[in-house]
Amino acid sequence: MKTIEQQIFATIDQAKKILIVFNRSWSGDAVASALAFYLWLKKNNKEVDIVAEKPTNSSIYSFLPNFSLIKPSLENLRKFIISLDISNAKVSQIEYQVDNAKLDFIISPKDGFFKNEDISSRSSGFKYDLVISLATPDLESLGSIYDSDTAFFFETTIINIDHQAANDNYGQINLINVNAVATSEILYSLFEQNNTKLDGDIATCLLTGLITATKSFKTANITPRTLNIASELINHEGRREEIINALYRSRQLNVLKLWGLVLTNLQSTLDNKIIWSLITALDFSTTETRPENLTDIIEELIVNMPQAQVIILSYEISLPEFGIKKVKSLVHSVKNLDALYLAQPFMAQGTKSSALVSFDLPLEEANETLVKSIEEKIKRLES
Repeated sequence: MKTIEQQIFATIDQAKKILIVFNRSWSGDAVASALAFYLWLKKNNKEVDIVAEKPTNSSIYSFLPNFSLIKPSLENLRKFIISLDISNAKVSQIEYQVDNAKLDFIISPKDGFFKNEDISSRSSGFKYDLVISLATPDLESLGSIYDSDTAFFFETTIINIDHQAANDNYGQINLINVNAVATSEILYSLFEQNNTKLDGDIATCLLTGLITATKSFKTANITPRTLNIASELINHEGRREEIINALYRSRQLNVLKLWGLVLTNLQSTLDNKIIWSLITALDFSTTETRPENLTDIIEELIVNMPQAQVIILSYEISLPEFGIKKVKSLVHSVKNLDALYLAQPFMAQGTKSSALVSFDLPLEEANETLVKSIEEKIKRLES
């Protein structure tokens, strides 16, 4: 019987056109793993695309090789075919014209004539015959990529590779290793078993995945194998200095000022298991920042407050054209908690690790309502 790894390589070998997808939260590990796999497949002469829902802020990873090739949507997933039986009449000329919302094909017969029954139509098969999903706990986490054509994902073979315990095992082939600190670590082992010679670009992508997943090797789940893999990737010309400069040495002054405001307003409950901060529309205006900049702050809080299980950042968005301020809350969960479940009563959208909630309440009242609800849910889970 073949191992899972052998099944993966055999399935890839048989595939004609491959699609790589990853979660809409655009975690560094997911982006880097997708690009590493893309490069590996291209080295093996495979036809492959990468597609992920367009993020609000993804430029931090633009230094990675082939980053610009990530497409924001599935294009031409299948074709609509119109067939004409020409056994009784030959074609002399074909034209087409657009009349309002109608496309007319004008076919002139060389001899004889065409009947209505000579015309038929059908949809072609899907453009891709294999999907590789990376660092994505469930199909819903793909966002609009999945929502736009669910039939495609149900009718196409999926290889699902992840390190998260919450993964739903939704693939036909599932390689889930919860002992790995990152999906990029799993890919390194996979390539190693295939006796792949890594080049500098693949090594840089995999090293980026390890660095982002471990917050530059600061998290508590690092193993000796993780450090050994990182060392091997550097030996394979993984560009560590380039990664560190792009991820950690390029903070703008205005973003650092926003961080200061968030930290000043930081509060907690349940022995620091839940931490939160409030950001006003004036805070964004004063520091010349946007809600997208809050993602980096969450990453820093995860590193510096390892006891935190839920991080909540509630903020105002000013809508001057309507004379109102909209309130949103970003809920990020760790320790295998489900952010969507925790924020469920408030029609949250997002993934299991990061959910977004909208309120028609003042900032403080909205945040207090959310914190109390999540606090009660965590207490029930622990009882």
